[in-house]
Amino acid sequence: MAKALLAEGHTVTMVCGSYQLGQTGLDTEFHKGRREGIVDGIRVIEFDLSYSNNADLLTRTKLFLKFAFGGVGIAMSRKYDVVFATTTPLTAGLPGIAARWLRRKPFVFEVRDLWPELPRAMGVITNPIVLGAMSLVEWASYKSATRLVGLSPGICRGIAERGIPDDRIKMIPNGCDIGIFASGNREPWRPDGVDPSDFMAIFTGTHGQANGLDAVLDAAAELQRRGRGDVRLVLVGDGKLKPVLQKRAQDDGLENVIFHDPVDKSRLAGLMASADLGMQILANVPAFYYGTSPNKFFDYIAAGLPVLNNYPGWVANLVMENECGYAVDPENSSAFADALIEAADNREALTMKARNAAALARSDFDRSKLSRSWADWIVGAKSSA
Repeated sequence: MAKALLAEGHTVTMVCGSYQLGQTGLDTEFHKGRREGIVDGIRVIEFDLSYSNNADLLTRTKLFLKFAFGGVGIAMSRKYDVVFATTTPLTAGLPGIAARWLRRKPFVFEVRDLWPELPRAMGVITNPIVLGAMSLVEWASYKSATRLVGLSPGICRGIAERGIPDDRIKMIPNGCDIGIFASGNREPWRPDGVDPSDFMAIFTGTHGQANGLDAVLDAAAELQRRGRGDVRLVLVGDGKLKPVLQKRAQDDGLENVIFHDPVDKSRLAGLMASADLGMQILANVPAFYYGTSPNKFFDYIAAGLPVLNNYPGWVANLVMENECGYAVDPENSSAFADALIEAADNREALTMKARNAAALARSDFDRSKLSRSWADWIVGAKSSA
């Protein structure tokens, strides 16, 4: 997205922290908690704040606040025309709020999840004072922003319901990295425990409460009861609940579930090249139905993978309307297993769904196209401020 701005002659400074396998391109030592340099024409400022999904809520909150206040310092001291902030976390909007009101700079706020609606709905945060503070930050971010970006229809509606005019909101969903996942240079591979003849369905992402991966284990148990050991379910990634899921799989004797450590995007592209289906899984929380824009769904279709989606909403509608996979009711392990067996036993239909997935990625979600729309919206904020 930043490169789309560079292509139009703009300069970009990107402020970030550190995250597991994520590589900023900077390799110098940190000095006073940060390092800085030029990567692919973009000035990158990286804070020495290492984030992990395994961290507890308090640790993550401290990291979020440190990042936000570091961002405020940069927003108050650097020269620029427009400041852009993207969630999560919600505190990422604080530098934009400061820039808008203290320096009168245009501020564009991208909303990737509705906070505090999602943590409230999940029961992750129940303290009314904390929820109230989060709601205040959300409201202040929306009201301060010159323009906003929502990543799904439900997110855009949620922003509008806080009193923001429609002409300040634009939906630009997560995009498909066609060049990474559809490249002919991908080297296919399969984890240990998956034979070349097995049907391999993969999940790639965080193993946390929001992901509801017990649904995959429930389906695995159902498959095993039906004697379908040829269907292998591979979970790639990390997260707070991964040890719990691994223990359950071991205790239940689920030999058809394979856990794999996180991999970088080039290795992930190779795994997808060898997979038969991608699993788009979330916990059965109504706030998720229209209020999320899951990265992994767009990676799957970019790779030409059919998708099995297990919750209602706009992603399920995309899958069904474009005939690029299967949509099953949440918490229905029998229907989940039925869909996997149908996919494994009807390869001709599966191949057609794969073609439809790749076509949808190219026609509606190619990041190279979305980035131009995004860049125009960002640059336009300066004239509308």
